[in-house]
Amino acid sequence: MTKLFLLVLSFGLFLTASAQSDSAARANFYKSTRPKKDWSKVNLGNRSNDHFMFQLGYNSWSKMPDSLTTKGIPRTVNVYFMFDFPFKTDPRFSVGIGAGVSSSSMYFDKSAIDITGTTTKLVFSNTSKTNHYKKYKLATTYLEAPVELRYALDPEHINKSLKFALGAKIGTLLNVHTKAKNLQNSSGSLLNAYTMKLSSKRYFNSTRLSGTARVGIGVFSLFGSYQINTLLKEAAGPEIHPYTIGLTISGL
Repeated sequence: MTKLFLLVLSFGLFLTASAQSDSAARANFYKSTRPKKDWSKVNLGNRSNDHFMFQLGYNSWSKMPDSLTTKGIPRTVNVYFMFDFPFKTDPRFSVGIGAGVSSSSMYFDKSAIDITGTTTKLVFSNTSKTNHYKKYKLATTYLEAPVELRYALDPEHINKSLKFALGAKIGTLLNVHTKAKNLQNSSGSLLNAYTMKLSSKRYFNSTRLSGTARVGIGVFSLFGSYQINTLLKEAAGPEIHPYTIGLTISGL
């Protein structure tokens, strides 16, 4: 985990150094394509470039086990604080590096996930023909370090500008838990009104590596992320890759 964090930080520092000492070839290229604008002399005194990002998204899994049935609105909430480093020769480009927290919840119908089990593989169960819980969810929380290469069409008025970002983020798993509420029989009649919460990280990868993308105007943008490595450890279950699409609100 430490080596991966160092790798991402090194990548971010490399991009930052590139942003601060961009090559003359890049400067000449943009000078030839936009001869009427010297981007190195734009005023960035009032620049606000997504230093704070709040994301609300809809999440899903690839290769969902057949025994699971989802319900409701599975969702992700991300909060990041970012440092922004504009390229000196062309501040339309910048590098964002930061840290934050990501939490996701998946909601299931007449299903169970035995995260506290003792088997070598994580057990997913269809409980539609037996006792089951009326409400059931699996929740995960990660501490994450995102890195973005950003482009803004108008870097002087970025809160009104069209902008794009491509990047990656690495996370370390803080918590995994299931939460079940109101035990019912197979016909849906209430057997016992209580809430049960179980927590265990045994079957889950402790590290998450995701690719990210954003596009938007001003403080609003659409984002997408895809987990490159699997949610579960090798041989612990199906090769599930969570992915998310949603809305970003940014500023400061």
